[in-house]
Amino acid sequence: MCSIKSIVRSLAAGAFGLTLLTTPAAAVVPDAPPPVAVGRTLPDVVMAGLNGPHRSLSSYRGRRLIINVWASWCGPCRAEAASLERLAWGEAGSRYVVIGISTDDDREAALNWLRSSNATVSHYIDSRLTLEHMLGASSIPLTVLVDADGRVVARFQGARQWDSAGSIRMIERAFADAGSPTSKR
Repeated sequence: MCSIKSIVRSLAAGAFGLTLLTTPAAAVVPDAPPPVAVGRTLPDVVMAGLNGPHRSLSSYRGRRLIINVWASWCGPCRAEAASLERLAWGEAGSRYVVIGISTDDDREAALNWLRSSNATVSHYIDSRLTLEHMLGASSIPLTVLVDADGRVVARFQGARQWDSAGSIRMIERAFADAGSPTSKR
């Protein structure tokens, strides 16, 4: 027979375990910097090239950015990738630069997925989690809009069809509401 004390201990241990399982990983890392707030400028970092050369984030200044944070193992990330490519190369995409940031630990896994998806936009890998924390990617996929001055305009959690008329209106409205400068392509 179980005593009341052992039942209470079991329930408490179960509740503690459930709390650990449902707590986002970002909350467990006490020294992780907070994400850059909407309206604030992203600091300059050198991004490690995945399907191209390394590049500093500031080298994109003067152009509006759509930054998509993803991982090769993330089903929703993979599902939205083709729509980001279509957005980048479509008429609406001519007003923006679309880039991807992989949070994969395994560079080869990320590269293999990029090859199989026929990705053409520039992708970078964030194995040190610098960009992940800076952009606020506590879950992925995450898409961050950045104006031509390097300021965060908006964040969108979850997968979308980025080349749909509704998503394009959402992007344009976010940039317009932020009063962001026009981009030079």
